Amino acid sequence: MPSENGSDAAQAGGNGAVPNGLKLVPRSDVEYKMKDFKSDQDVRWCPGCGDYAILAAFQGFLPELGVPRENIVMVSGIGCSSRFPYYLSTYGMHSIHGRAPAIATGLAASRPDLSVWVITGDGDGLSIGGNHLIHALRRNVNINVLLFNNRIYGLTKGQYSPTSATGMVTRSSPMGSLDSPFNPVSLALGAEAGFVARTVDSDRKHLTSVLRAAADHEGASFVEIYQNCPVFNDEAFEPLKDSAERDSRLLRMEHGEPLRVGDRGVVVGDYGELAIADVAEVGEENLVRHDAHRADPGYAFALSRLDLPAFEHVPVGVFRDVKRPTYDELMAEQLETAGAGQGDADLAGLLASGDTWTVEG
Repeated sequence: MPSENGSDAAQAGGNGAVPNGLKLVPRSDVEYKMKDFKSDQDVRWCPGCGDYAILAAFQGFLPELGVPRENIVMVSGIGCSSRFPYYLSTYGMHSIHGRAPAIATGLAASRPDLSVWVITGDGDGLSIGGNHLIHALRRNVNINVLLFNNRIYGLTKGQYSPTSATGMVTRSSPMGSLDSPFNPVSLALGAEAGFVARTVDSDRKHLTSVLRAAADHEGASFVEIYQNCPVFNDEAFEPLKDSAERDSRLLRMEHGEPLRVGDRGVVVGDYGELAIADVAEVGEENLVRHDAHRADPGYAFALSRLDLPAFEHVPVGVFRDVKRPTYDELMAEQLETAGAGQGDADLAGLLASGDTWTVEG
């Protein structure tokens, strides 16, 4: 429901605009707090689920967005993550399996005054919803996609998912999965998404900073969030969370800064590829400095492949942040051009024009 004390969208529109959109998303007259974005619904996930941490971080972030609650919309598909709209005091829609990006596309294209967020999971977003996701990113629709990746189907009780490791034994693969898993970041970059990032559910500060960057980006943003499923795939990301290991595994990317993880760093290999090397051997001055604004997605794609073999060196942060025309802008321009010289829109007149006939009975 919209805020009872929030400003009307039409009135708020005169107070300036926020990033993320055709500069039509209004600012709020109200200084919100985290509690303002908590709904009256009991939060129901399994004890220890990473979704709790993501929800708390997101509820804490929304006041920073500075957008009236009635101008924020959450659209989800099916899965544990897709319960998000119930737990947030904004508008929202718990839609059907895999179709959240398609529904959000229609909403964002027709209502540029809304901040539209898609909540999905690795099963919902990459299996049945895979085509919807890549085309929303390709078109650069003005939506923010948060994909919770726990590498398993949680809601339907532990089948392997498109991101499950090859050989993983699950209820639907008792002899081990034969599939090669998707790398969601690589997939998004292959669709040439303008903003692509990765973060971890348990690192609230980093998660919030990534959400902020995604919201500031005009056009489609895609954020992969490593999320623990304690029941069906517990400790899948434990090497990245263990205090003794994470600093030697998490490659924290900051634009303009050298790409370094522990005593190792990223260098350009003999054939132009990105590789990991000991800093003592190659020298700090030869490390690659991160460029999130590089137009060619090939660089960001190469970064996304550095986590092979699994979790040895995992880049987190913003891989790519490049501005390009949004679908919403292009559609608005096309409609304006099509309507130029046609006068005021008159649907009744259009229906009664041309070859018409009357049926008498």
